[in-house]
Amino acid sequence: MNGRVLVLGGTGEARRLAERLVAEGVDVLSSLAGRLADPRLPAGEVRIGGFGGPEGLAAALDGVAALVDATHPFAATMTAHAVAAAAATGTPLLRLQRPGWTAQPGDDWRWVDSLEAAAAAGAGYRSVFLTTGRQGLAAFAELTGRCLVRAVEPPSPPLPQRVTVVLARGPFPVEAELALMREHEVEVVVTKDSGGGMTAAKLTAARELGLPVVVVRRPPVPPGVPVVATVEAALAWLRAR
Repeated sequence: MNGRVLVLGGTGEARRLAERLVAEGVDVLSSLAGRLADPRLPAGEVRIGGFGGPEGLAAALDGVAALVDATHPFAATMTAHAVAAAAATGTPLLRLQRPGWTAQPGDDWRWVDSLEAAAAAGAGYRSVFLTTGRQGLAAFAELTGRCLVRAVEPPSPPLPQRVTVVLARGPFPVEAELALMREHEVEVVVTKDSGGGMTAAKLTAARELGLPVVVVRRPPVPPGVPVVATVEAALAWLRAR
């Protein structure tokens, strides 16, 4: 396509999209939130840091032919800013969002609508495996059971009272997840419906161990925004511009 593409990234899908666009000779700028000290950088030009709200993002869309929101499925604030900025500037907007997870036979999933509800569902268990990321752990600060927290970088307080932090970046093999859950005598897994394969092994491990999984539902995509689930579909949308 002609013109610059701004990709709001930070996900594997965003990196793969940027790589394909660069290979096709498209002028692409990827924007990362800057929450990680050592992020995985995509191909092409990269900016790191916030825009200063929807007004700042709208200003950054000057000269941009298309905006692709490929942020995390739970980055609802950034998605709302993208919608507002695209509407204010008349910039075509696409949401690239990988599909959520689907329960398999033998799974014991308990769906909730928020981290606070997930904390309530995890109360009463002696050992909780929190895989919701380091953002939002304050919602679990009042849990009295042992909490195993896994994150890419050290989380900031407030944290659960009896917490063990494991710093690791996926993907995680099923065998390693099984060993980790057995070592910490996990009784329940708490996660967001992030989708993708990077951390899906924990769901398989929980199924094999007969453990319940508390799953936080995704926030809805704002109405009227076209959504695709794959990089190929995003490329087709961009080429059609």
